[in-house]
Amino acid sequence: MDDAVSVRVACPDMDTAKSIARAAVKARLAACANISSIESVYRWQDAVEEDPEVLVELKTVRGRAPALAALIRDIHSYDLPAITWHTIEPDAETAAWLKETTAD
Repeated sequence: MDDAVSVRVACPDMDTAKSIARAAVKARLAACANISSIESVYRWQDAVEEDPEVLVELKTVRGRAPALAALIRDIHSYDLPAITWHTIEPDAETAAWLKETTAD
């Protein structure tokens, strides 16, 4: 099976996070999305910033991650949304669901 991955991106607000989640699941680029409120500390344009943000974590397969990242960039309002992904190890049933749900 294609490796399962978790794709994460912080958003400025809940509306943006939900738009990304809905679009990704509708396009079959992600099987599901989890959304949570976070506080972020980061460096941007030579200043240390602190802001409330909304984190979206999307579960998918590695082969769909680049297209998912492109969709996120199209919807996201940030100049540079920090999109990351890492391999996850789901149980067999979840792995099968991820593969089936994200198939073309």
